[in-house]
Amino acid sequence: MRKTAEFVSPKHPDKMCDFIADSILDAYLKGDKNSRVAIEVMGGHNLITINGEVTSKAKPDIEKVVRKIVGKNYKILSNIALQSPQIAQGVDIGGAGDQGIMKGYATAETKTFLPLEYNLARNLCQKIFEVYPYDGKTQVTIENGKVITVVASFQNTKNPELLKLVKKIIKAEEYLINPAGEWTQGGFDADTGLSGRKLIVDNYGPEITIGGGSFSGKDFTKVDRSGAYIARKIAVDLLKKRKAKEVYTKLAYAIGKKEPVMAVAIVDGVEEEITGYDLSPAGIRKYLKLDTVKYADTCTWGHFGRGFEWR
Repeated sequence: MRKTAEFVSPKHPDKMCDFIADSILDAYLKGDKNSRVAIEVMGGHNLITINGEVTSKAKPDIEKVVRKIVGKNYKILSNIALQSPQIAQGVDIGGAGDQGIMKGYATAETKTFLPLEYNLARNLCQKIFEVYPYDGKTQVTIENGKVITVVASFQNTKNPELLKLVKKIIKAEEYLINPAGEWTQGGFDADTGLSGRKLIVDNYGPEITIGGGSFSGKDFTKVDRSGAYIARKIAVDLLKKRKAKEVYTKLAYAIGKKEPVMAVAIVDGVEEEITGYDLSPAGIRKYLKLDTVKYADTCTWGHFGRGFEWR
């Protein structure tokens, strides 16, 4: 069976928008740990647009936060409103900030408990980025654990040098290096980015289903993020405890309700109820120490398999 996964560098426009959104979240949480934040960012061609809802005692300098990331040559439009009081009334009593479904996953095939093709694509992207810290993408196709095709497209690279580097990092039957040609215009100069658009990269790669909610720019009351984090933690815990090969976890929440309406795990194909965890937003926050996280650190190289509290 063939499997393929891709990864993108931190300078990819979508990832730049994720980084801006999470940096704004961090700025609010630094001033008020109980901030409720839901920020969306679009950027490109010397314009950054920020929209969303925030309830916080903190008043960070949003423009300063953004300019530290993108520089001074950008027009910045910020339109941040208060969280809807009708949403807040459910969150005030400890309920979830929205309804939604979250998925978790863990596999024994790698040390990070992530799919092999995903690990390979991420590792390749990281290693190239160390040498060429620009906009770029990687893609790895495997079959029965063997690497078939590697794709690497990176800004400001020459094909012979990039091919030489890629071959040092990963062995494959076929290499496609900048297949559309070498390129120097990248990032926000070449394309528009949007936060929350690289969901598969943020999770486990395309072979594993996800709940659909994005992470960046959202505080812990948004179970799209905190629920996905605890779902991953439970999957890893069960994989280790049961010495399983593969674990899927599924959570579902109703807006304003503390406890999930669904909490099940599938351990090597057998479904069971999840027990022994406080799955309320406040419980997840405490268990995973989400009030100590610098969220801008989570969004550039995937949210899982990097040593965070949720693994």
